[in-house]
Amino acid sequence: MSATLFPQHVIARKRDGHALTPDEIAAFVRGATDGSWADYQLSAMLMAIFLRGMTPPETALFTEAMMRSGFVADLSNVKRPKADKHSTGGVGDKVSLHLAPMVAACGVAVPMISGRGLGHTGGTLDKLESIPGFRVDLTFAEYRAQVEKIGLALIGQTVELAPADKKLYALRDVTSTVECIPLICGSILSKKLAEGIDTLVLDVKFGRGAFMPDRARAVELASALVSVATALGKPARAVLTAMDQPLGRAVGNALEVAESIDCLKGRGPADTMEVTFALGEQMLLLAKVAATKADARHQLEASLTSGAALQKFRELIAAQGGDARVVDEPSRLPQAKFTGPLAAPRAGFVQDVNALAVAHAALRLGAGRTKAEDKIDHAVGVSALAKIGERVAAGAPLCLIHTSSKQALAEAQTMLAQAIVVGETTVAAPPLIDQILG
Repeated sequence: MSATLFPQHVIARKRDGHALTPDEIAAFVRGATDGSWADYQLSAMLMAIFLRGMTPPETALFTEAMMRSGFVADLSNVKRPKADKHSTGGVGDKVSLHLAPMVAACGVAVPMISGRGLGHTGGTLDKLESIPGFRVDLTFAEYRAQVEKIGLALIGQTVELAPADKKLYALRDVTSTVECIPLICGSILSKKLAEGIDTLVLDVKFGRGAFMPDRARAVELASALVSVATALGKPARAVLTAMDQPLGRAVGNALEVAESIDCLKGRGPADTMEVTFALGEQMLLLAKVAATKADARHQLEASLTSGAALQKFRELIAAQGGDARVVDEPSRLPQAKFTGPLAAPRAGFVQDVNALAVAHAALRLGAGRTKAEDKIDHAVGVSALAKIGERVAAGAPLCLIHTSSKQALAEAQTMLAQAIVVGETTVAAPPLIDQILG
């Protein structure tokens, strides 16, 4: 190795504001993968990137090196176009659960590798694991065979997938370098592009319940994600969506699975379906199985009315060892010991439903994690949640709380009473879809 590739020299180059060469970026990522860079050197490099940034070409090279730090799936045996969707995360965001079978029912393979939640509520894997028996730990061979057979798989990240990201993400969390757009791009895209997909649609959220609350920063992130994915040969689009109030009427793992089943039966909440269709349309357009947005919408709606998407969800559950009877009998999902309503303090209109405050209440109930090793209670959460602009009568339920103890029920009622505001004036629900980039 030349002197310029010693860790301290690469760190100094970025510290001083220089664009790193491909060899320097490769050395950094290799050091994170094989342990040849000490944690303190990796941490120093992350802070240098956080403070100095990366150019678009640097970010693309960094993302590709992260992707190639581990196994990259070969799905060339899957003849259908392969598309995926990634969300930056929000409160009540269960869209992947029903969107993936809808898109698969339209003839597009959806090989989806998802994550677990930390804070707020559980991630996609946590929601799926509320289905009795559902396996998210498929091997790559099982994953590939399932995508080829039914056009759909929802699994967790394996140790072979982007191992550099696992190391760097843990260090970013403890060095206050999480909110760095080049590092976020590398983390998200290295895993997504290693799945073997052809195209990617990104749901980038902003607002109180989002990872990136500021809209301008969310636009910057969306633009960077699309640019880097495209530079790496994967056509991508980003849909910017608002996350000031929870998405849908359920927050909590099993409760969100039940709501996704309702979506597949054509009776999902209007806001959830608006986001679902917006993302699904872009997936079908990028996969070139729809010529126009109207054509894509028609195909997605037909997957619901025909029952094809619901059947695809059954196939997915059965293929991954779950109890597919939950589709027709949602009562087979975990059930909370106690339920209780939050009563409206007055008659009027719902003025606000603070997404972050609702998330904190769900976290208190046990629906999410404060530490990675925390155990989730799949049964708890909030359902029948009121939406901004709805009229309510005095004493009518603003939501139904599902909990494992009466004490937690009382605490959640207090928290949610602050989160949901009822007033005299009519209020229009805020727009959900902000813009589409790419």
